[in-house]
Amino acid sequence: MADTTTTDGRQRQHPDGRVELDPASGELPPNGFTNDDLRPVPVERRTWTTYNFLALWVGMAHNIPSWTLASGLVALGMDWKQAVLTIALANLIVLVPMLLTGHAGTKYGIPFPVFARASFGLRGANLPALVRAAVACAWFGIQTWIGGEGIFLLAGKLLGESWRTAGEIGGYPWTQWLSFLVFWLIEMAIIARGMETLRRFENWAAPFVIVGALALLVWMTVKAGGFGPLLDQPSKLGWGESFWKVFFPALMGMIGFWSTLSLNIPDFTRFGGSQRAQIRGQALGLPTTMTLFALLSVLVTSGSQAVYGKPVWDPIQLAAKMESTVGILFALFTVLVATLSVNIAANVVSPAYDLANLLPRLVNFRTGALVTGVVGIAIFPWKLISDPHVYIFTWLGVVGGLLGTVAGVLIADYWVLRRTRLQLAELYRPGGAYWYRGGWNWRAVAALVAGGVLAVGGSYGGPFPAGGLLPALKPLADYGWAVGFGVAFVLYAALGWGRRAGAD
Repeated sequence: MADTTTTDGRQRQHPDGRVELDPASGELPPNGFTNDDLRPVPVERRTWTTYNFLALWVGMAHNIPSWTLASGLVALGMDWKQAVLTIALANLIVLVPMLLTGHAGTKYGIPFPVFARASFGLRGANLPALVRAAVACAWFGIQTWIGGEGIFLLAGKLLGESWRTAGEIGGYPWTQWLSFLVFWLIEMAIIARGMETLRRFENWAAPFVIVGALALLVWMTVKAGGFGPLLDQPSKLGWGESFWKVFFPALMGMIGFWSTLSLNIPDFTRFGGSQRAQIRGQALGLPTTMTLFALLSVLVTSGSQAVYGKPVWDPIQLAAKMESTVGILFALFTVLVATLSVNIAANVVSPAYDLANLLPRLVNFRTGALVTGVVGIAIFPWKLISDPHVYIFTWLGVVGGLLGTVAGVLIADYWVLRRTRLQLAELYRPGGAYWYRGGWNWRAVAALVAGGVLAVGGSYGGPFPAGGLLPALKPLADYGWAVGFGVAFVLYAALGWGRRAGAD
């Protein structure tokens, strides 16, 4: 079949539905909204297959924070069945916005911040992009702290007790701060070498994590005297009122974990060879991988409860309890390699594009990635992950509420109002169809603010007051992602209903 070109001659739609700029119309003019990293990917360069997307999710899901999600639920009183059920359901739910936003990347070859221009305006897109970038920077810091902890424990096994009991600074030995800095410097060196180095890491990192997790399971099974003690640990919550009080905020927290990628997944799907490839790859990769990894995690954590009398929800701390030096070195080396590759892939790609979108003439992908590394230190990641209650309910709950609000606007605009039809060249043209008023769409901003206030305004625990930031909204805080998504989706669709797509 031959290609078909739209009537304005500026974009070409292929028989499989993918759209690219018409080469006959020339290059996008240089302006403050275009650079090489933000331009649409030509169709001939959109080559990712189902396997590529599946491998992406296998690589990203097999990481230590994924482990601590499931084991953290056990630490909060769930048994292994309740924890796995919570995580499986959450990942099935978050897969839906993941596929809906990913569609735009594959169809038009555009990254997340450019996609956001259709709903927020060329300038307004910086608002959701910077929200997403800030979250990614925080995640980058969390993963870097985990990697540094691995170095700290590994070096402690080699250098002896004096390394582990060195003088404290800010509640941690100075040697752990040094380990954190060393791991950060390793990441910065890889970022400076570019994405090709990262791809080589990802090719072999995921199998290491799988083998390491299975080794922990075997070791814990032997310590516990078989699988029985791992499976027999009872729920401290039961299935009554106590369980449901924990379940719903935990479910929102689990959704919040990947609500980050549900926004910027176009950064990856823009390279998709077809919609079928991105849909099948993500559907096969995300829910199944996360559920299986969660099962491994909760079995090992339940076993630690049986062996040590309390759940050890941090796998690095658990690995350090091994008597075998070889086993410890293997486990901790696996943590280092996996954390390194996953962190850069999941938490650098998005803010790099987002910061490039903010200042396209000054910031390219590599510069944005380096800025991410600096900000990742400044958010005190050690505080975010030190307590499972703060980590799951407060941090992930607030993140989920904010990002769910952005997802509600994007999906309502793209699927309900525009029916997936975008004018590709206009996404880069000041004064064009997506300029609105001064580059901002007030409808999107209003929906974002309303959804955000309702979703996170009642946040409590951790840095927030026990009675809630806004006490009247505290009952909504446990359902932050659903509240943010639902309010923003409905409000934006209502404000935009009946207007001409792209008009003010």
